[in-house]
Amino acid sequence: MSQMLKSSGAMAAATLTSRLLGMVREMVYAAFMGNTWVASAFTLAFQVPNLFRRLLGEGALTAAFIPIFKQKEVKEGEAEMWRSANAVVSGLVIAAGAVTVLAVLGISLALAAGQFEDETRLMLRLLRLMFPYVLLVCLAAVFIGMANARGHFFVPALGAVLLNVIMIASVLLLAPRMGLALEQQIFGLAIGVVVAGVAQAFFQLPSLSREGYHYAWVSPWQDPTVREVVRKMLPGSIGVAAFQINVLATQCFSFWFDPTIVATFNYSVRLMELPQGMFGVSLATYLLPTLAGLAAAKKFPEFRQTLSQGLCYLAFGNLIAAAISLALAVPIVRLIFEHGKFGPDATQRVALALACLAPGLLMFSMNNILARAFYALEDIKTPMKISLVCLAVNLGFAFWLVHRYREAGLGVANTLSAILNLALLVYALRRKLSRLGLADVVNTLLVLVPNAILAGGVAAALAWLWEKRLGHATLMFKLGMVFVPGGIAVLIYWLVAIWLKVPAAREMTDFILQRFRRTGRG
Repeated sequence: MSQMLKSSGAMAAATLTSRLLGMVREMVYAAFMGNTWVASAFTLAFQVPNLFRRLLGEGALTAAFIPIFKQKEVKEGEAEMWRSANAVVSGLVIAAGAVTVLAVLGISLALAAGQFEDETRLMLRLLRLMFPYVLLVCLAAVFIGMANARGHFFVPALGAVLLNVIMIASVLLLAPRMGLALEQQIFGLAIGVVVAGVAQAFFQLPSLSREGYHYAWVSPWQDPTVREVVRKMLPGSIGVAAFQINVLATQCFSFWFDPTIVATFNYSVRLMELPQGMFGVSLATYLLPTLAGLAAAKKFPEFRQTLSQGLCYLAFGNLIAAAISLALAVPIVRLIFEHGKFGPDATQRVALALACLAPGLLMFSMNNILARAFYALEDIKTPMKISLVCLAVNLGFAFWLVHRYREAGLGVANTLSAILNLALLVYALRRKLSRLGLADVVNTLLVLVPNAILAGGVAAALAWLWEKRLGHATLMFKLGMVFVPGGIAVLIYWLVAIWLKVPAAREMTDFILQRFRRTGRG
């Protein structure tokens, strides 16, 4: 059994728990504020610290630091590894703290001096309150990266579970105490974000402590590790955060064009992040330290084989998820979100955006993995340059399409730019390694793409038949309209893949059967 499947599978279980709770959080959010302009103001405000989290924390910093962290362990021992880690953490506290203080001061001055529309003023007030989340979640991201590099995946991934629990509680317990109007209650959600950031950061420390890590201040100013990390992360900041920069830029524009677009598109992105997080993020998290170790040891045949195997697993999981998301977009959105302030019109708009994003699911996840292959090879600049090109393309498509198609136009723009991003990354990586050894990936796709189309067609036909005969008037009928067609489609897809002897399908089947046998014996 592949160690990759075991490690990423364990993390995928934790990620699935987190993503499901995240979906519960989005359900609570949708019922509480729908896709109103208030929801859009909160969503846009929350995306800004999330972007800085990618710039300073879990994206560029960890992508630059984890390979160095692994090299320190191999070449200089654990004492120097932990000392370097403390220098980087100290530098992060200074950088993220300075960004937070400057941002809060700048927003406060703008609010005091400027004349803004109600939507913009509310967004800025929420942003000012939530900005300390930047420092907290950056610390959490680095701690998670360190734990992953030490071979721990499941427990660190559970930190996001804690974050979602607190954010759900803020809606149910705190928001009603903030006032009667939605514009007042929304501040309870912003406070919940900050509290969740505190909890997530401190949640990581016990597992690191058992590994031998204890924080101690190390001056980052002249530290060689910090200088090397900064040198590598600056170009990588754009490379890793390209998708978030795209979303933020286009949604800032959309917010002033039609404030409801931001919340509507965000719900579709959250649905897309469920399979992307389970398969793409879990594999990418495992692959970064693994590929970095292989690259440091100059084991390039194993590097190519590991990358190819990861992409095959990813294709197997994501293609069926994309097919079902496209075929069952309306029933899925109706089941999950259509409650409270989230009505049928919002369902149709979110479902259309989801259908436009679904074809790009595999590309989004593959880009994540291929970018980390470059980082493992200590090449940050190439994915940065590619991301800049794709960022410009995405912005151009978004500005062109949003006027006419609103959130659906944003979905199409993201999918098209993801396809271009994938093509450029593959081309650049092939040139860097002289050959990629992706024949297995191509063969897998030639089998799985038609298989996913077949499964999606079956799901769409069964959903149409269910709607015609049974409808969706009750919760049970809504559940059935998603899980009966979806379950049959997954079964067909899986059986056909096994019949056609797709290695990823056989290995994942064996992995699941082994888990069931262990559970049965336990």
